[in-house]
Amino acid sequence: MSKKVLVPIADGSEEIEAIGIIDTLRRAGADVTVASVGTSRNVTAARKTNLVADCLLSECTSSTFDAVLLPGGMPGAQHLHDCEPLIALLKHQAQSGRLYGAICASPAVVLQPHGLLDGKVATCHPAFAAKLANASRVDQRVVVDGNCVTSRAPGTSLEFALKVIELLFSEDKAKEVAAPMLVLNYPIVA
Repeated sequence: MSKKVLVPIADGSEEIEAIGIIDTLRRAGADVTVASVGTSRNVTAARKTNLVADCLLSECTSSTFDAVLLPGGMPGAQHLHDCEPLIALLKHQAQSGRLYGAICASPAVVLQPHGLLDGKVATCHPAFAAKLANASRVDQRVVVDGNCVTSRAPGTSLEFALKVIELLFSEDKAKEVAAPMLVLNYPIVA
């Protein structure tokens, strides 16, 4: 059975993180929907890479997803933070026990201020670590706490995506995806 994954993006999202998550999850067979939180499907990422979302977030807020995963990047993370329909979707995801996660700036800029890290440990980009209420595991590349997964930066985006594959599918599926990608040191201990 295919797993449904939502990857919201915004102008200023970190492109390596976004594409790393999208591509790696699709390699595992996940049905990934890329949704722009803006008014256009066309998004200009943090390093001026042009991305085209599958849809606007407003077109998929009534859908149920097995995972909702946020790339970081600035000002993309701030745009995600400011998107009320996305925050409502994330809160419902968390309350329903379904997987949600964020990488780079987004754990600190999106999840923390909206109470989505309450009682949880997380990691994020070192430049945003002081914004986390519990930064005790901020030095780890990927952190899983219950149904929340966080990671640090573009350089950890594949590890983040593989950990999500492990949680959604299985460790064997994550290894199957990691092997031809030549991802070293997988599985990651989180």
